[in-house]
Amino acid sequence: MRSFLNVLRSEWLKMRKTNIWLLVFVSPALAGLAGFMQPKITDMPEWELLFVIAAAMHALLFLPLLTGVFAAFVCRYEHAGGGWKQVLALPVSRTQLYLAKFAIVIALLAVTQLLLLAVILTIGTIRGFTSAVPWDIFLRSVLGGWVATLPLASLQMFVSVAWASFAAPLAINVIFTIPNMLIVNSSQYGPYYPWAQPVLSMLPQSQADYGAFNVPLETLLFVILGSFLVFFAGGLTYFKMKEI
Repeated sequence: MRSFLNVLRSEWLKMRKTNIWLLVFVSPALAGLAGFMQPKITDMPEWELLFVIAAAMHALLFLPLLTGVFAAFVCRYEHAGGGWKQVLALPVSRTQLYLAKFAIVIALLAVTQLLLLAVILTIGTIRGFTSAVPWDIFLRSVLGGWVATLPLASLQMFVSVAWASFAAPLAINVIFTIPNMLIVNSSQYGPYYPWAQPVLSMLPQSQADYGAFNVPLETLLFVILGSFLVFFAGGLTYFKMKEI
């Protein structure tokens, strides 16, 4: 346990010396701006409308992209100049190293989600919202969106470890994120598409009466957790067997 914490601390120190922290503000800021510019609709509660507008942009496009960026970034140094050999020459197991890198990725995603919530609360306060904050909806959606990124983060870690190129995993992530606008409307394919799962988990199901939004939450969580275990086990197994 102590050796794993040392590896995790080492990875954390490496990330602190980079500009990756600036990226966690990008999506919440842009999503919040979209919510700020949205006029009020009398037929919909003001807080829920703000959240839906901001979360839709965030989870549909930026959150899946950030997942790939974070995964590629934590493997960037090891791919350069024989870094994998230098790290694995230390008394560190491959499992510990993989787990530490994955922990950094999901921690960055968690910070991004919390920043989105903070931005929404700030904008609602600035706009003078007088109704009570629907904490149950906000917290459930923010947590659900984070959980829904786990399969995608596992898959992106797999790809980032396998490919030395920093740009290739990002290009693949962009290619598969773009179809989200169509796939989230499909109850047949949406719940099984890793890039669509964050938006399906974040948006309140009462706000949509079509497509994959009608899939029961229990089914979506089963698919998310199942695909996470498959992708994570596949990536870890590949990394442990990879010749370096």
